Amino acid sequence: MLKTTLAGLRAHKLRLLLTGLAITLGVGFIAGTFVLTDTMDRGVAKTFAKSADRVDVAVVPKAGNDPDKGLPVGLLAKVRSVPGVTEAQGRVVGDTALLDKDGKAVGDMPTVGMSVPSGRLFRYEMENGRTPSGPGEVVLEKDLAEREGFRTGDTVTVLNAKDRPHRFTVVGIVDFGIDQEAGYRGAVGYDPATALTMTGAKTFAGIDVAGGTVAAVRDALGPGDREVMTGEELGARLAKANGADTKIIKTGLLIFGFVAMLVSALVIYNTFSILIAQRMREMALLRCVGATRRQVFGGVLVEAAVVGLVGSLLGLLVGMGLGWGALAGINAAGMDLPLDGVALAPRTIVVGLVVGVVVTVVSALLPARAATRVAPIAALRTDLEPGDGRFRLGWVRTLLTVVLGGAGLAAGAYGAIGMEKGEVAMYLVAASGAVFFLSVIVVMPALVRPLGRTAGALPARIGGVPARLAVANAQRAPRRTATTTIALTIGVGLMSLFAVVAASGKESSTQQLAKQFPVDFQIQPQFNAQEKDRHLPPALTRALRQRPEFAAVIEQREKETRAGGRETTVATLTGTAFGTLVKPDFTSGSAAGLKPGAAVVDGVTAKAMGLRAGSTVRLQTARGALPVTVAGVFKADDAPITGFLLTEADFDRGYTVRGASTVYVKARDGVPAVSARKAMDEAIRPFPTARAASAAEIREQITKSVDMLLMIFGGLLGLAIVIALFGIANTLTLSVVERTRESALLRALGLTRRQLRRMLSVEALVMAVIGAVTGVVLGVAFGWAAVQAMSENSVFALPFGQIAGFIVLAALAGMLAAVLPARRAARTSIVESLAHD
Repeated sequence: MLKTTLAGLRAHKLRLLLTGLAITLGVGFIAGTFVLTDTMDRGVAKTFAKSADRVDVAVVPKAGNDPDKGLPVGLLAKVRSVPGVTEAQGRVVGDTALLDKDGKAVGDMPTVGMSVPSGRLFRYEMENGRTPSGPGEVVLEKDLAEREGFRTGDTVTVLNAKDRPHRFTVVGIVDFGIDQEAGYRGAVGYDPATALTMTGAKTFAGIDVAGGTVAAVRDALGPGDREVMTGEELGARLAKANGADTKIIKTGLLIFGFVAMLVSALVIYNTFSILIAQRMREMALLRCVGATRRQVFGGVLVEAAVVGLVGSLLGLLVGMGLGWGALAGINAAGMDLPLDGVALAPRTIVVGLVVGVVVTVVSALLPARAATRVAPIAALRTDLEPGDGRFRLGWVRTLLTVVLGGAGLAAGAYGAIGMEKGEVAMYLVAASGAVFFLSVIVVMPALVRPLGRTAGALPARIGGVPARLAVANAQRAPRRTATTTIALTIGVGLMSLFAVVAASGKESSTQQLAKQFPVDFQIQPQFNAQEKDRHLPPALTRALRQRPEFAAVIEQREKETRAGGRETTVATLTGTAFGTLVKPDFTSGSAAGLKPGAAVVDGVTAKAMGLRAGSTVRLQTARGALPVTVAGVFKADDAPITGFLLTEADFDRGYTVRGASTVYVKARDGVPAVSARKAMDEAIRPFPTARAASAAEIREQITKSVDMLLMIFGGLLGLAIVIALFGIANTLTLSVVERTRESALLRALGLTRRQLRRMLSVEALVMAVIGAVTGVVLGVAFGWAAVQAMSENSVFALPFGQIAGFIVLAALAGMLAAVLPARRAARTSIVESLAHD
């Protein structure tokens, strides 16, 4: 039986080609994910190990401690006095803002200021120049220097921790590749003494030691909140910390790999179902000559295992190509990841082969079981043809449809409108979508006929007899058509869901922006992680109010404090801005109640502290407790304020903050947008760390971010759609073989080759439209539920253009998938086909 199975595979290689391609693509995606992340991990680990080779002993803060708590500066002298230590340097890390050539601070966050020692303990890669050796010299991170146009020998201005400018000469360009934060924000490197002065750091981030031993250094320092380790251990720790990001990448990509494998499983199941139906006589003959049911069952599974193995081996090769291509694309985009060849780990090979073979064999189980039920004599006597389109659900399918569909709808509705908005509700909606989709799989064969009639109505009307025959063919084998279209439904459904969520996200952001940003410009200081209470100088507000282009300039001042035993924020707005320009919706009370002795609070804070209108709370101030009455609770997302909002008089009575955390500017009516922007830039030019953004710029940035995410998701889900289209092509190819005599008879009755090709193209079109429309309906429905589950302020938006585009593209792709099967059918000889058995 094994020899017979293998001989059958050799004799019919082409009929399993597309099945092998489906599993190849699925395994290739999974293997490519592992290759990508493993190669990144190995490159990063090698880079860190190479860097750590220059350090014999490292002293670092104890793991789990407050990351802002470093090592006392006094430890450095103790380490240097340890016998055997030839050199020791404290690593200084802080914030120092580099100014660009226009005098503005670079980036939304200050560039990292760090110490760059000379000699053996220099742990980075020097691109050109040398390390800094005095108070007037710096080196720049290579990407930062390239982006801002600085070169060795240039003079740059850097702000110290107190925002005071200092001039330096650039003496070198450095690759800080092993420091993620430096790569993200850009970095300015100083000699160790200057780094302490510029950053204002009071502690070291670590101490690197050349010479000496771990035991000697540990004994000299004694017990404390620090760890002493070798350079190798330091390299391993840094590499592990850096690799956390690849775990997230790997998890996300494997989810899409799972979707691809699910679609592949449907294609494989459908392929083997058709093959078993076409080979009934062959199997009946085997039964007649002595093959048992177990042998027939085993033969089909062996065939599936061989196809799965071959497809998986090819998938590993494809995965290596995909992983390398992704890495090349990432580096081409400017990420500059450290690479050390393609990493094909044994785990990747095992997972790829196991997943590919198991998915293929499991998908073939039901068709193999059907093969064992062949009645030898009946099969030898019957001229097997596809079904006639009649399909009854039966009580089992009906029960499953009702239970799964009802559970999915109920859970989705509860997650969307019945429970508190947030992450848990979204997970419930996602789970309900998966359950409801199972009910669609169960009931889909019963829907094929009505859906096919609807999808084929227009083609049948304008396409003549070939199109009407095509619509009938699509309806003739409901199970086959259902399985084929479900594969496409998955991909299009997920694409539609993401499109709805993206469009709704943009619309929600636009509406929230109008509430939280009810002005033309917003000015904030460059964010500084080392200084939580960072403010704009009052002189900036005065300069803005002197400009005739602006009608209103509103300051928002903030201070972190405590209230009711909790950390919170208190804020105030200039004059009557709250209630006029900033107009949030109140769940209780109103803006009119904001008077001296009262406060309004956002809903999240109110819920966490158990407050409502009329409650009294004591705010902690430098002058003691400040009791205020809650005059109202407003929706958290409706205003650019969190925590408590006080009147200016109460805020000034309790807090000494005079600089604004944010300044809102409204242009005067009739002032052109270009003129207003020019006036804004002129007003903030003397204040390097002040950053102004217009509502239009923020809206454009949100739109670009959402579109980028949608494009990424679309590209990843595109693999599932490609596999589904292989399924359509596979189904049609096998169907052409199955209907050889039928096609020949149609040709003999006058159907031309062109009309035969048109018939198969329309059949593919109908199947693609059924799958696409079903996917769109499911995607839009559960997209709506996901939007409702996100937050109270989410707004549902339906991207009609994108949804229509998905259906049209699926239809065109389906017709494209029919090209090769149609050409094969049209080229077959009529006489030979009529004699086909």
